[in-house]
Amino acid sequence: MNINKFAPIFVIVAAALWGVDGIILRPSLYSLPVALVVFIESSIVALILSPLLIKQVPKLKLLSTKDWLAFGGVALFGGAIGTMAITKALFYVDFVNLSIVILIQKLQPLFAILLAAVILKEKLPKIFFLWTGIAIAGAYLMTFGTKMPNVSAGDKTVYAALFALVAAASFGSSTVFSKRALKNVGFELGTYLRFTISSLIMLVIVLSLGDISSLSEVTTTQALIFLLIAFTTGGLAIFLYYFGLKNITASVATICELAFPLTAVVLEYILRGHILDIVQWIGVAMLIFSILKVSGIKILNSKNL
Repeated sequence: MNINKFAPIFVIVAAALWGVDGIILRPSLYSLPVALVVFIESSIVALILSPLLIKQVPKLKLLSTKDWLAFGGVALFGGAIGTMAITKALFYVDFVNLSIVILIQKLQPLFAILLAAVILKEKLPKIFFLWTGIAIAGAYLMTFGTKMPNVSAGDKTVYAALFALVAAASFGSSTVFSKRALKNVGFELGTYLRFTISSLIMLVIVLSLGDISSLSEVTTTQALIFLLIAFTTGGLAIFLYYFGLKNITASVATICELAFPLTAVVLEYILRGHILDIVQWIGVAMLIFSILKVSGIKILNSKNL
């Protein structure tokens, strides 16, 4: 059995884990500075994966400048800016009103597809755009039904929307940079480099902001949450994501990542009793079906970078 055939499923599972992270785990870290949360998370995963580097050192010498720039882009946009932005967006709405954040997060495929076409020179068949449109439409219906988004929650909602937009653009960029970064390395080394470079970037940020002093405020429960994130929604999720991404195009991957908002909405229902109406369930069906359809599309790169 060729496990590479299941590459899209690995990306979908990783995205679902990110949904679990946002709804269940990350709320426990609300009292800490956003930059410090991202720094601790990245650093723990980098330390856990350090043993992988021993056997991979020779491969580091083979990486070109473009390879390192790609990993730098992944770490900056996905590991630092994107993660801080989505965490800050969730903090602004106190993890209750997720509608605006989730909606704008769905714009991520638009950024990724645009960059994939420009940077990776991916040739996209017309049917791809049809399923992309259906996926985004389904995601909208799943979140809001036939109603317009509620933007009357005050200034925090506006800020949350802006940070969510930054996160969507950053994660969309990270998807494309990740695809390029994995060109000459395995997903194991790719995962290590992503978190190590991210932790170095975040160290500079927390030091410049003075947030490092808040380390003493981390409770025992929060420390356990950080470890749980590292072994599940953080390190494991990226590990699965990179394995899948190495075997599919960035454009397909970014649609599979819509499993994140799907998981978030489902968990909102299970944990908080936010019941979806018939129109929203139609949106769920549209989203799942389009993800499955786009996962089977063969998209070829016209140029290797």
